[in-house]
Amino acid sequence: MKYFLDLFGCVKNQVDAENMMSGLNKAGWENVSEAESADLIIVNSCGFIESAKQESINAVLGWHKTYPGKKILLAGCLAQRYAKELAEILPEACAFMGTEYQGSFMAEQAVQIAEKIVSANSIINPQIKTANLKLSTPKSQTSALYSAGERPLLSLPGSAYVKISEGCSNNCSYCAIPLIRGKQVSRSIPDILQEYRALINRGIKEICIIGQDIGAFAPDSTAKKSNKTSVIASKLPQLLDAISALKGKFWVRLLYIHPDHFPVQILDIMERDERFLPYFDIPFQHASPKILAAMNRRGTAEKYLALLAIIRGRLERAVIRSTFLLGFPGETNEDFEMLCAFQEKAALDWLGCFTYSGEEGTAAYSMKGKVPKKTAAARKKIIEERQIPITERKMERFTGLTMDVLTEEKISAAGAEDIFLGRLYCQAPDIDGSAVIINGNKDGKILHTGTLVPCKITARNGFDLEVQIL
Repeated sequence: MKYFLDLFGCVKNQVDAENMMSGLNKAGWENVSEAESADLIIVNSCGFIESAKQESINAVLGWHKTYPGKKILLAGCLAQRYAKELAEILPEACAFMGTEYQGSFMAEQAVQIAEKIVSANSIINPQIKTANLKLSTPKSQTSALYSAGERPLLSLPGSAYVKISEGCSNNCSYCAIPLIRGKQVSRSIPDILQEYRALINRGIKEICIIGQDIGAFAPDSTAKKSNKTSVIASKLPQLLDAISALKGKFWVRLLYIHPDHFPVQILDIMERDERFLPYFDIPFQHASPKILAAMNRRGTAEKYLALLAIIRGRLERAVIRSTFLLGFPGETNEDFEMLCAFQEKAALDWLGCFTYSGEEGTAAYSMKGKVPKKTAAARKKIIEERQIPITERKMERFTGLTMDVLTEEKISAAGAEDIFLGRLYCQAPDIDGSAVIINGNKDGKILHTGTLVPCKITARNGFDLEVQIL
């Protein structure tokens, strides 16, 4: 049997897809690059905002129209949240598979569902849904053994993601993640180390630690509530200490730390172990006290600027990425001006913006003061245009320096000089700029993808950096 994977959403969704692939491959299925030759098309969906939902649904409709004889499995966040509703209106999908099981359990479920729907007699049968497949029930997830780094990787060469937790307990008023993936549940440190060792043994050079909020990592459920305030005893420093004891040359990149409970102890580890990249993805979202409170976020612009000062004071080469949310209900011109002022003071290296999407079931969905979409889009454009010179200035500071580049892709050959794309520590996979390596062959040595290569940064070209291999 053959399957084709159509992947949507974030890198956490990517890890889920890799786990599904692991189960199917071990069960004898073959992953194919063209849907035409597949027996099963898997659409691994995103359900975070309205546009993402529609994109995933359109994928199911599109594949069915192109290949009406193929079986289609809708997996991922959209299937988790809306399986019952979609079962009535989306007969093009033969079955739905949510995110309630993780790791090896997700791999197991994928195999069971895939085999049952492909062996069904009818091509499209609305009755063949997850609830009716009579799947065997996996054991408690608390005893789950993840794929331990053996799963197929959908990342570019040399890079992989390790998901240390599932779900989120922050309950930001605009976010549907807790509705889709539940409250945060963290993996055990030994379990994560097992996966880390396996990835290192495979030659992976960059291992990105991900979760909805890795700052809230607490495998023994140490998050406690008091007077409506979550006091999180983060065990992220303990995890990083354990990873620091591992041997080898590799990068550790930390992604998605909520600013309201940033564990500053991790800076101690980064100071003494340069393998932990001084790159921080901290989603501030806004700077107006009124909007932050309405978002159910407890920080302030002043506290966030103080956090940035601490990080930059401790780590001279710190790189900060953040996201802003524009058009939240009640956002006035004054609130927007506060955000612009914060943007200027924060001087973020990288910034992503998105506009508010009202998600049913969230606290913000029924809030008054809806901001017109055109207004939100215009504010987003202003922020993005203001960020261009800031990011260019931030990238300019790296010119003339020497540091490692993770090579990812050979893009062309110009005479005797090969040209490669790669990334420096200041560039996270898929979201930031690239490092363009000129002269990929040096002194007769062949450059390979997925390796760390010492280079000198020679120039900046927009957001990208040009480097010369040493």
